[in-house]
Amino acid sequence: MPMVAEGWGMKGSREVSVLADVVDTRTEREKQIDEWLPITSSRNAKWWYSAFHNVTAMVGAGVLGLPYALAHLGWGAGLFVLFGSWIVTVYTLWQMVEMHECIPGKRFDRYHELGQHAFGKKLGLLIIVPQQLIVEVGCDIVYMVTGGQSLKKVHDLLCEDCTDLRLTYWIMIFASVHFLLSHLPNFNSITSISLAAAVMSISYSTIAWVAAVNKGVQPGVDYSIGYNETTTTGTILSFFNGLGAMAFAYAGHNVVLEIQATIPSTPEKPSKGPMWKGVMVAYAVVAFCYFPVAIAGYWAYGNRVSDNVLISLEKPVWLIVSANIFVVVHVIGSYQVYAMPVFDMIETLLVKKLNFTPSFMLRFITRNIYVAFTMIVGICVPFFGGLLGFFGGFAFAPTTYFLPCVIWLIIHKPKRWSLSWIINWICIILGVALMVVSPIGGLRQIILDAKHYKSFS
Repeated sequence: MPMVAEGWGMKGSREVSVLADVVDTRTEREKQIDEWLPITSSRNAKWWYSAFHNVTAMVGAGVLGLPYALAHLGWGAGLFVLFGSWIVTVYTLWQMVEMHECIPGKRFDRYHELGQHAFGKKLGLLIIVPQQLIVEVGCDIVYMVTGGQSLKKVHDLLCEDCTDLRLTYWIMIFASVHFLLSHLPNFNSITSISLAAAVMSISYSTIAWVAAVNKGVQPGVDYSIGYNETTTTGTILSFFNGLGAMAFAYAGHNVVLEIQATIPSTPEKPSKGPMWKGVMVAYAVVAFCYFPVAIAGYWAYGNRVSDNVLISLEKPVWLIVSANIFVVVHVIGSYQVYAMPVFDMIETLLVKKLNFTPSFMLRFITRNIYVAFTMIVGICVPFFGGLLGFFGGFAFAPTTYFLPCVIWLIIHKPKRWSLSWIINWICIILGVALMVVSPIGGLRQIILDAKHYKSFS
């Protein structure tokens, strides 16, 4: 959506030309639609809103799978990928923030809008939208599974003599919350939920690594790669799955432009200033949560660690119950952060392309259908570790690790063999390799898990 051009100094024909290019040419109906859509309806967010949303988007289910990822990768490769991913994703996230307003007077409020600017209108949609949808819908499916698992864990710990309820029911209970929350209109309306989720992420991450350190190295712990595999091929595929699980933990890029779109911007004070401040706070929290959980969890349990490290922890009961409750609160917020851009895509299609009238009933029907869809898929495929690896490689690697670099090269055109050019190409090569191998390992893990699972059981 174009920015208002008031206050721009006109010191020549060039400035006049720029002003002419950014005049708001939308019709009244287009303005009303933009004021109704979730991403563009509110632009009064503060920098700390972006910190809450980014922490909620990044420190999700992925952090609980980091010890599991290290178990597949081993100490050397695991720590290299863990720290390397943090550095690379800080860099690519900075690129996204900078490119939000890479054209004076225009804001790329959505990831696919930036993609269209770089690749062309049709090709940009084809490249970005499928990848982004896979990430966002994939995250929400994983969060359905995580929420259900954590609720079941709380029940099992507090009531050992109670009737054992199937995971299916716990996923349905978790989903029931979202049938209500999904009707909040936009990003700013879920800020309180994101704040609660961000606090919870720090809390349960701290509990996870402190409890692991307190338990110490468990008897029979083995740190060798492929401990649970009987063949070389199995070890390699397990390694690939670990790479995907690691990539899953760094997913905030898929909603960063949509979050930045909620921050006010003027030529004198562009949105990238407060947005970057919020991102840096978020990434400091990411480091505080990720590194201790990954290292302590793998140190204590080695290759026997569960794909959700909290499942491996049993005592003290009150602490583990608290941690799982915190997880539930956090993934409630994470689900909403990733669902909001999906709602925006669906509602944009319906009102702009198919000419539906913006209304509460339209949102009520479409958003309930979406929640029901993610719930049903989560019930059918509740394989946390395999889902992390598959989605982490298939879609998170492109949108997080190398698509920002490709777009940066197209838009900014750094000189060949310059530092910027070299760094971007290194990220692209590593990201493409990750995208190719990780889904193979994740899919194999899902197939192995599916052998011992009965749907809706």
